[in-house]
Amino acid sequence: MARLLLVSNRLPVTVKVEKDSVSVGRSAGGLATGLSRPHERSGGPWIGWPGDVSRLTDAQRTKVEAQLAELNCVPLYLSASEVSRFYEGYSNRVLWPLCHYMLDRIPRQDRDWDAYRKANERFADLAAKHYQPGDTIWVHDYQLMLVPGLLRERLPHARIGYFHHIPFPSSEIFSTLPRRTELLKGLLGADLIGFHAVSYVRHFSGTLLRQLGLDTDIDRILFQGREVRVGAFPMGIDATSFETLAQEPAVLDEVKVLHERAHDERLLLGIDRLDYTKGIPRRLLAVQRVLERSPALRGRLRFIQVAVPSRTQVQAYAEYRETVDELVGRINGQYGTVHSTPVHYLYRSLNEKQLVSLYRGTDVMLVTPVRDGMNLVAKEFCAARPDEDGVLVLSEFAGAASEMRDALLINPYDVEGMADAIEEALEMPKAERQQRMRCLRAGVKARDVHWWVDSFLGRLQGLKSVEERPPLPDGMQALEKLKGPGRKVLFLDYDGTLVGFAPTPEQAAPDAELMKLLKDLCARPDLSVHVVSGRPKETLEAWFGELPMGLHAEHGLWSRMRRGQSWQALPGVSFEWKPRVKPVLEAFAGRVTGSFVEEKTASLAWHYRKVDAEFGALQARELRLLLFEQFSQEPMHILPGDKVVEVRPRGVNKGRVVPEVLKHEAPDVRVLAIGDDVTDEDLFAAIPKGGLTVHAGNKHTRAAYRTEGPQEVRRLLKALLGQ
Repeated sequence: MARLLLVSNRLPVTVKVEKDSVSVGRSAGGLATGLSRPHERSGGPWIGWPGDVSRLTDAQRTKVEAQLAELNCVPLYLSASEVSRFYEGYSNRVLWPLCHYMLDRIPRQDRDWDAYRKANERFADLAAKHYQPGDTIWVHDYQLMLVPGLLRERLPHARIGYFHHIPFPSSEIFSTLPRRTELLKGLLGADLIGFHAVSYVRHFSGTLLRQLGLDTDIDRILFQGREVRVGAFPMGIDATSFETLAQEPAVLDEVKVLHERAHDERLLLGIDRLDYTKGIPRRLLAVQRVLERSPALRGRLRFIQVAVPSRTQVQAYAEYRETVDELVGRINGQYGTVHSTPVHYLYRSLNEKQLVSLYRGTDVMLVTPVRDGMNLVAKEFCAARPDEDGVLVLSEFAGAASEMRDALLINPYDVEGMADAIEEALEMPKAERQQRMRCLRAGVKARDVHWWVDSFLGRLQGLKSVEERPPLPDGMQALEKLKGPGRKVLFLDYDGTLVGFAPTPEQAAPDAELMKLLKDLCARPDLSVHVVSGRPKETLEAWFGELPMGLHAEHGLWSRMRRGQSWQALPGVSFEWKPRVKPVLEAFAGRVTGSFVEEKTASLAWHYRKVDAEFGALQARELRLLLFEQFSQEPMHILPGDKVVEVRPRGVNKGRVVPEVLKHEAPDVRVLAIGDDVTDEDLFAAIPKGGLTVHAGNKHTRAAYRTEGPQEVRRLLKALLGQ
């Protein structure tokens, strides 16, 4: 198999220092477990931070590096400043709360952005250094969102995957981030971008549409001439390991002791990192509400909350701990007795056997984050219940909720509803508990962590390599073929090619720079210039009528070959459908604020450039479907454009212009066509063999070359003047 080069913020190891000895052992986390087999099998390196080793002596560090090398791990050491600013700062004070919808926790200024960018550059540099041709690179998580793009710059032909392990927020939330564009472009350096849930994929696609104007075609995006895939790959756990552990005698003995000491109390369990996304305070309030509403449960209900210390150096986490401590104290003070304490609060980490013993022994598992990327605790609980008993109460805002529909799904912001679910779980008949747990366990076992790894890597490695799907060459390379004497004909689209798009058509008038450029092109005796546009003939005449060039309006319906010549229409074009179609477009314009209808001689256009990007795209799809259904028999074409849906007569397209122009030219004339949208594909198709076609933008195209947009097109035409 191809080598797998893994890049994550942390290495899957723990460095232990005991007196004078130092050792390196593998961590037991889900990512480390899932990737251990492909990592070992492929022989590729794993790049990441080994943790704080600043206090090690030189001899100890040498020993650590030797042990890391044996494990195929490559350490990237972070200074105390980098840990503070890159990891604790931008990653966990900005990106973490943003992705979990907690904007009030984000600092007023992102002063740590430079540290984040520089740390990402260090990760990319180290990965590029260890890369070998044919390697597959897999980058992990929000701390390294810039790394795929940085690697693409350093390794243009590499196969790169990225997985986002936390939620990807809605486009409205992500748009609040000042560095949103840089982060999105960083992610788009990957060939495959993975998320835990379909909703995160949808949010990501909407954000690309709003911020970069990139429309996702189901699961693919065209960016900078490359095809980027995106998909949902829900992460699993090592279900077999948890199930096996749950049946070990030592675990069963611990469960027995737990039940004996409970004295017939019903057990509720929560296991979380002490993180403000986990919803622990609201969970405690729900338990308190159960005790308030059901006096019979007082003294008969015990809630065990394990809170694993997390990011203790971050102020927000210290404040959160105080809130939890106060709530626990208040509930125990109000409902505790000499013989019973309703909340058993453990602020520490537990080993795997201790965790599985609690999973196996509890009656109800409470997994109620206010927002969570996946939440593997919910899956661990189910895997650790081979007895097929126990009830899972799960937040609908955890990524796992989309898979685990047999849990009791709750809104963690609804304390009363959560209390209702706890009571329902405690009263649920055994037959129903077992039926639900059987279904949950089947899903957890079928989609375990090994399935997750195989599905993502299988998709990534199944994509064509960049060598097999090379991006189109830059449009400037086309000029090489135009060098030398001889006559040349230029076919130029206008909107999106010579000028950028504006909120309304009239605002995209040619500027002085463009007018001078066109005038200079027309002055060249070896050049024949033709503007082929969807604009009305009156507009083109007003703007360019004094220039000695060909003008072709409404996608070739009207043509004026030379200055001063009268406009001629294509023969045999039917306009009879217009009165029936126009009311449909006007109805859409009436209900979609900011959109409007433009009427031309033989065509109609519904513009939605000033409409919210996501809503406008949805409405455009609905309009196209409606038009296809109602007017499929009419002699007309329905064309999706850049923030426009245009309806034009059948048989009219920009390609019709090409033979009419070229019949007046010598057979050996060289041809260059430049355009940016679907209407220009007809133009490209009509260019004779040997002609040059350049697409201005990121859409799928039959053109042979690609350039970024209007500024690059102008640069290309200026370079043509200099030949």
